[in-house]
Amino acid sequence: MPKNDTQPLLGGSDNFYNNKTEDKSQVSVIKKNLSYLIHVITFGVIGYLLFFNHDSKAENVTFNPKGKKNVIFMVTDGMGPASLSLARSFRQFRDKLPIDDILTIDRYLVGSSRTRSSNSLVTDSAAGATAFACGLKSYNGAIGVTPNKQPCGTILEALKLQGYYTGLVVTTRITDATPASFSSHVDYRFQEDLIAEHQLGEYPLGRTVDLILGGGRCHFYPNSIPGGCRGDKRNLIDEAQEKGGWSYVGNRDQFDQLQGGKNVTLPLLGLLADTDIPYDIDRDSKVYPSLAEQVKVALTALSKATEDSEQGFFLLIEGSRIDHAGHHNDPAAQVREVLAYDAAFREVIKFIDESETETIAISTSDHETGGLVTARQTSPNYPDYLWYPEILLNSQHSGDFLARKLTSFKNKEDSKALDKFIKEEILEKDMGITNYKDAEIELIKKKINNQGELLYVLNDILSFRSQTGWTTHGHSAVDVNIYAYTNSPALKNKLYSHRAYDGLLGNHENIEIGSFMETITGTDLSAITKLVQSTKHSPAANVLAEAIENGLIGDDLHSHIK
Repeated sequence: MPKNDTQPLLGGSDNFYNNKTEDKSQVSVIKKNLSYLIHVITFGVIGYLLFFNHDSKAENVTFNPKGKKNVIFMVTDGMGPASLSLARSFRQFRDKLPIDDILTIDRYLVGSSRTRSSNSLVTDSAAGATAFACGLKSYNGAIGVTPNKQPCGTILEALKLQGYYTGLVVTTRITDATPASFSSHVDYRFQEDLIAEHQLGEYPLGRTVDLILGGGRCHFYPNSIPGGCRGDKRNLIDEAQEKGGWSYVGNRDQFDQLQGGKNVTLPLLGLLADTDIPYDIDRDSKVYPSLAEQVKVALTALSKATEDSEQGFFLLIEGSRIDHAGHHNDPAAQVREVLAYDAAFREVIKFIDESETETIAISTSDHETGGLVTARQTSPNYPDYLWYPEILLNSQHSGDFLARKLTSFKNKEDSKALDKFIKEEILEKDMGITNYKDAEIELIKKKINNQGELLYVLNDILSFRSQTGWTTHGHSAVDVNIYAYTNSPALKNKLYSHRAYDGLLGNHENIEIGSFMETITGTDLSAITKLVQSTKHSPAANVLAEAIENGLIGDDLHSHIK
């Protein structure tokens, strides 16, 4: 007789109901199944309470999207799940921590995000940030514009018009893809001269940013000034101060005079480097503030500015150079960048816990970079299950820093002097590597005049020994994590909503994160879109032709950010 596939709720088989059995057997089966059901119910209830973090009082809190609140949106550019594994294990080894020690950000994981753009399964930072800012998919390279190259209203612009104060804090150029997508509208991300103009208020909405901290003086200065790279003769920094009423901070001493944010006059333009702020592994703290320091200044200044306001603030924070370390396949720089971001994230959590204003922080990545894995096949044999964080700890600088050091070596023609410099100064002292091979020395010498290729050689030497794997120098289509935290029971209800797409639990398209911010703030991005349609956003014909010739259109453009 064939077995019936339909099982009763508590039964083990049809025979339990249809055949005569001993009472003890029946009782035993019933107890077993009841026990199983009780376990399922118990763990289900516990899981619900822990996962959704609800309480009975929170259920009855009325949510007001128009009420005063602070929104802190954080982006880990290029950070995938493996970056967390890399940094967590590195920190445990470095600080002699137990295996259950985790990063601050690990405690706030709520979901994951799918990252494709409108024209590729693998997005770039511009399309990724536009998805967050405008709540829509666009093409790789798009900065605050639709797939049809029409400006789209951003959450930053919408909140500014709603009465919020706004800020941007990054470790790359302030005109780079992520901050640009929230504060400007251009067809292509290489239009950084125009992006700088928009950020200072030269477009239909006027000035929508109150605080800027990061690198990127380059596109605010004409190329006639050392460090400047604008294609025209305009000095936007002087213009911003003289005509726009901006206060300006351009170095560490001036930054320190802000007194942690207590001495800030808004609007504030803080450009702390000509291009990108150095990797944290290379950063001289006497010259450049950390991301955490910048975040503390921004939070303090914006909180102070909105003390007596009916609205709060919107702050974008980006750990920008995690992405660059991924492009360079540099594990030593990568772990330090993730830990620097984690320190900044800790500042945000501290601020939220101490704030009396309803505040929410959302952190996610635009994409993963490098195809990073914490394992590597180092021989044809079946691999050992090993990964060596101590190799990364021994390295004192990024591959980029060391490649520049090598290419600038003055005595390259003296083979013995060059060998000595490579072995003793670079490999042994700077990278902590003593078991180098002759073939590696020769490869370094072969690339000695090509900084771009040389940094890949140095980083591969380090990655091989630590058994860190990489699959690309570009981006990947890996899903990325979503983290969030709030001090508000009402916002918590929205954040942890178990209904599809209401909150951020579970797996989402990246545009749903933008839509979530729109929902919790009661904004209408479509209305803002109508207001920005007359924005100058397309490059001049000669600029476009030059960009095509230089290969700046149609790829990730990461060569442009070096």
